[in-house]
Amino acid sequence: MSIMGINAMRGEKLTKKQIRSKILLRLKTQKEEDRDKKSKIIKEKLFRTSVFKKAKIVMFYISFGGEVNTQDMIKKAHRLGKIVAVPVCKHHKITIRPCMLRNKTKIQNGPYGICEPAIKEYIKLDDLDLVIVPGVAFDKKGNRLGRGRGCYDYFLKRLAPDIASIGLAFDFQILPSLPTTPTDVKIGKVIFA
Repeated sequence: MSIMGINAMRGEKLTKKQIRSKILLRLKTQKEEDRDKKSKIIKEKLFRTSVFKKAKIVMFYISFGGEVNTQDMIKKAHRLGKIVAVPVCKHHKITIRPCMLRNKTKIQNGPYGICEPAIKEYIKLDDLDLVIVPGVAFDKKGNRLGRGRGCYDYFLKRLAPDIASIGLAFDFQILPSLPTTPTDVKIGKVIFA
């Protein structure tokens, strides 16, 4: 999508479906070198935050489909001594459970083509200190547009208020505002480049 297309999208009132379609296309067509460069900048910003530095157990997502690359983040978090969890989805349900991802753990394809640990060691929600949240688009008020299944909204709603949430995004995923519904859950912060 061209800059003109993004600017036009920012000025229009598009539906969630329209926004999702345009941003997903942009994610898929972004040059890999741009994705890598911006992902490294986002990683450095995240690792400098006080909430990340203090966190003992961090839940990342395993990136796919052009998302901000989390593989290097996960490796570095392990090197720093953090306990890393990733989401595991249940088939035909909107339930996400945090699952331990140990260094060198074998991963496999789970529901929706999302990778997850082959051996499941679940972590209690209340044990999480920080949740790194994927999204298709975000706005400056903390609203998030996901892939349309509601998995993360349901998951975030179940977290205790003291568990921080941070979305990761590329600059073209940040919009002035997003259409919302009562079931949407805001996140605490978005880091982008």
